[in-house]
Amino acid sequence: MEGDEPTTLMCTVVAIDHTNFCYRVCSICDRTLPEITNTSTNTSSSSSSLPLCKYCNFNNAINPSRSTSKRLFRILMSIASDTKVFVVIMFDRAARVLFGCSADEFFDFAKLHPFTAETAAKVLEGEMLRVTLSKPKNGNAQHQRVVAVVPLRSGFRPAIETLRELYGVTVGS
Repeated sequence: MEGDEPTTLMCTVVAIDHTNFCYRVCSICDRTLPEITNTSTNTSSSSSSLPLCKYCNFNNAINPSRSTSKRLFRILMSIASDTKVFVVIMFDRAARVLFGCSADEFFDFAKLHPFTAETAAKVLEGEMLRVTLSKPKNGNAQHQRVVAVVPLRSGFRPAIETLRELYGVTVGS
């Protein structure tokens, strides 16, 4: 990728890192929140243990209700173009195209169905995509960013649809 202009290319998904696919942000200002380190064996999080946005809660003295958090996708994946294999990072807007749901919905599904993240990575492995890559805006970032993604297979189904079928989950009306 030459210069600062975004580059569009055809590629194949080689692998997806399923160990850390999302992160928490403030639902009001989208600032990144610290990760929750849960040392207990209880997997359900009470609202008092969730991190709060210091900016929104501090500046919200007039309306003392607390800000909530939400999850956004941050997918690290290897892709292969016609000339090389390299690692890129895909954030929420682009990842929703491949996953077909929000990061919160995927996280909740994964809590109920073991190995969901690993299975989603396997489901998406080998998919042909047209991606638009840009250089990272943060000078410390290591990987190019996927800013747009278009699946090329005519029968493409988002990962969540395949997972629901695999785990026998029907979406209620």
